Amino acid sequence: MTKKKFTFIDLFAGLSGIRIGFEQAANALGVETQCVLTSEIKPAAIEALSHRYPNEKVDYNIYDVHADMMPNGIDVLLGGFPCQPFSAAGKGLGFLDTRGTLFFEIERIIHELTEKEQKPGGFILENVEGLMKHGGTVKGSPYGKTLTTIVKKLDMAGYNVEVLLLDAVDFGLPQSRKRVYIIGIDKARGNVDITNLPHSSLLFGAIKENGLPTDNGKFAKTLLKHFKPEEIEGKYIKDKRGGSRNIHSWDLELRGKVTKKQKDFLNLLLKERRKKKWAQLIGIDWMDGMPLTLEQIQTFYQTPKLQEMIDDLVQKGYLVFEHPKKKIIIRKGGNVGSRREPDTTKPKGYNIVTGKLSFEYSQFLDSNDTAPTLVAMDMSRIGVVDGTGIRHLSITEGLKLFGYENYDLSYLEQRKNGHDVAFDLLGNSVCVPVIRIIADRLIRKLIEN
Repeated sequence: MTKKKFTFIDLFAGLSGIRIGFEQAANALGVETQCVLTSEIKPAAIEALSHRYPNEKVDYNIYDVHADMMPNGIDVLLGGFPCQPFSAAGKGLGFLDTRGTLFFEIERIIHELTEKEQKPGGFILENVEGLMKHGGTVKGSPYGKTLTTIVKKLDMAGYNVEVLLLDAVDFGLPQSRKRVYIIGIDKARGNVDITNLPHSSLLFGAIKENGLPTDNGKFAKTLLKHFKPEEIEGKYIKDKRGGSRNIHSWDLELRGKVTKKQKDFLNLLLKERRKKKWAQLIGIDWMDGMPLTLEQIQTFYQTPKLQEMIDDLVQKGYLVFEHPKKKIIIRKGGNVGSRREPDTTKPKGYNIVTGKLSFEYSQFLDSNDTAPTLVAMDMSRIGVVDGTGIRHLSITEGLKLFGYENYDLSYLEQRKNGHDVAFDLLGNSVCVPVIRIIADRLIRKLIEN
């Protein structure tokens, strides 16, 4: 292949994972690269980028980015536009959320460059799995309304567009992380070959650190009092689900002592409140875990002094007495979103006090398995079994779970909330090896023309 220099811009850069993967692919093909502009507004990300690229300005606001800032144009546009509007972890409002409209800034920049006869040869965009079907079905389209709109806009801008839903676990990372990748190339250059992508696998144990300081706090001691270290690997610490992979607050008696009878009742209610029949009886749209009245509970659980037992569990904080939540539909400009709020017209019922974040740990990774999808709000509460003790996931392990090699976030290690900052950045980041592989395909095609 002929050696060539590709210029590019990195929009919504975050930790610059898309850039890093693109540069790795180009370097392997003997292609030089130059980043001519980086756009990011999140202070913690700007600080990380400044550490990595000390001689570059990395804090351009996307609204201030214009074609005249790139006098010689660019070859490739990279962008991980905000994912929260389309994410299951967020409210899923899509284009109703102002962050969801930022894709149109990418479209604007492409059009500005095209008007100057400097149309980018291609682009790589990334977003969450929820983008695939977001906004409702569209007749004749494999995607939801939001992604159909995005693809149509890019097609009209003159690109052949490929949409891939890929899981990082298939590309040599010990984390299952499905993401949408949108690859585009100028129609005059043909199509990018996205077939037969190479696959490889890795388990968490391969990147796990050993011998780090372990946790001697009250919660850790309580957990290890009830479970052996090997019994904790792969477990979730939460009161939202039942099953053998979950350890509940009542299993550890975190909110006070409970009898076996109370534990059995809590385990039963945990599952029963998720049944869709209750939504119909209550008169609300189904949601994963609804409060049930005493009368409803008595239809599947009967015992003397049931009310007294429930009151004791409420007083200790295992149960909450609350209204069911109704779904509020939000419509704006043809887009549809929703949110939940208490329906005060419905009688209050008893519900499990859920929420992973009420515990110091939300889950423990299994050395002999891959990690589930790691999200920003959870990462600082992910646990690791280390020898005979437990500890939180290290920043180095976090970086490796996303495929970042030789990325320095050590300046965060000694800060009071340093781990939280690092994991917030990582939880919203891309997986570098996946980008490297699809960037390889785009670059190969661009080199041909």
